[in-house]
Amino acid sequence: MTQANGVLHVRCAATLTEEGYREVLELLREFSPTVQALPPRAALVHVRGARRYFGADAGRIAELVRLRALARLGTDVRIGVAGTWAVAATASARVPGPGGVLAVPEGGVDGFLGPLPVEALHGIGPKQAEVLRGYGLHTVGAVAAVSPGTVERILGQRAGRLAAERARGIDPRPVTPKDLPPSAAVRSGFTRHELDGPHARAVLLALVVRLGAVLRGRRQAARALSLTLQFAGGTRWERTRRLPEASGHDEDLRTAAYRLLDAAGLQRARLTGMVLRAEDLTDAERAPLQISLDPVREARLTVEAAVDRANARFGPGTVRPAATFRRAA
Repeated sequence: MTQANGVLHVRCAATLTEEGYREVLELLREFSPTVQALPPRAALVHVRGARRYFGADAGRIAELVRLRALARLGTDVRIGVAGTWAVAATASARVPGPGGVLAVPEGGVDGFLGPLPVEALHGIGPKQAEVLRGYGLHTVGAVAAVSPGTVERILGQRAGRLAAERARGIDPRPVTPKDLPPSAAVRSGFTRHELDGPHARAVLLALVVRLGAVLRGRRQAARALSLTLQFAGGTRWERTRRLPEASGHDEDLRTAAYRLLDAAGLQRARLTGMVLRAEDLTDAERAPLQISLDPVREARLTVEAAVDRANARFGPGTVRPAATFRRAA
């Protein structure tokens, strides 16, 4: 079987909240740094460079994305996989139900696009489809079979050129990373109602480590940190704390996160999940660099940089604090 190409078009459920959409974008960045947000509920991912790292083709990577979205975020996604933006987007729209993956293999583009109704081609609007059908062009294959000049005369020069190209699977648009969202969030759920305070603290530490890695990977720093606690019965507790100075370092994030957790006064509360969010983000290069005279802090920052390099080479979470291995969900 021929492997699919490396562009993923991801569609989220229309009911997904803005917070949930941002979490999906963060998840996608675990697979590739080349993620283009397509608000309000879609994204493109270029995964050709990730295929060797994951030891899988693009279709299998798409399956992994979907599984992690379900397991970690509790949301399903529809993913089209192809060599171009337009074909991948057409494929994602053809996935039945709330989620799934449809991969168009190399060499199989014509066979996939040809039988589709003309309105199914990404970029063709209802009025354009109606005009094409009026000329007897009812399928994408029919549009591809006539000359591009004919399609341009029917739809106009620019729209006709695009329709003719996309009917043939041609779409030169690259996947371009969009501006990063103004916040970054990580979450964790508990397999049972959590009453153990030390365990909740260990899970929070794991979130701090994940969030810090995300910020440093994006070369961003947070000016504020918010913690959301979810309890049995559906109640929530949420607080935000400003950081003394913008930072993306685990030590600073951990201090703020622990103070937020202490402020919650959990005692014997039945936790079901927690969300840690970095807010009011700025470029790390623009954050003020304070000269530290604390050798312990300097040593921790040195170790942090070494851990980042190790995790970049061997996979996220390969090296992390020992406390986070304790029954983390």
